[in-house]
Amino acid sequence: MRKLYIDTSVIGGYHDAEWMTDTRLLWQQAKAGHWQLVTSIVAEAELKNAPANVREVFSSTFEVSTILDTSVEIEELAQAYLAAGVVPPKFADDALHVAMATVHSIRLIVSWNFKHLVNVRREDGFNAVNILHGWPAVRIVSPKEIIYADQEPPD
Repeated sequence: MRKLYIDTSVIGGYHDAEWMTDTRLLWQQAKAGHWQLVTSIVAEAELKNAPANVREVFSSTFEVSTILDTSVEIEELAQAYLAAGVVPPKFADDALHVAMATVHSIRLIVSWNFKHLVNVRREDGFNAVNILHGWPAVRIVSPKEIIYADQEPPD
């Protein structure tokens, strides 16, 4: 089963009118065994002040084995992203999300954050830093790119 790193925006999207339909479809696919959803202590910390229904999504979806912890390597890689200007220091958590997935060998990062994560320029920047530091490239995609990934094209 393929692992997906889920950032905070997707967890919050479960109850957001704009993102709810696709986010819930992703959760349904995971429950059906198509994907394993993984997140990190970064998302957990970001959700401490979230509405109760969003915190409930987190606690009912993720267990200890699917909540990644940090390490010196992760912190150093996140700092390298910031030093390279991939994301501004104000958005250091976004750098940590990518570093978490990278170091834990999760190739797909799923986010609704189009400004700092799901865009070609940012993905190129993160991957340039990864390559310079000996890490593999990652893909940063929206849930839409995941939920339709296995569908056959029409004839």
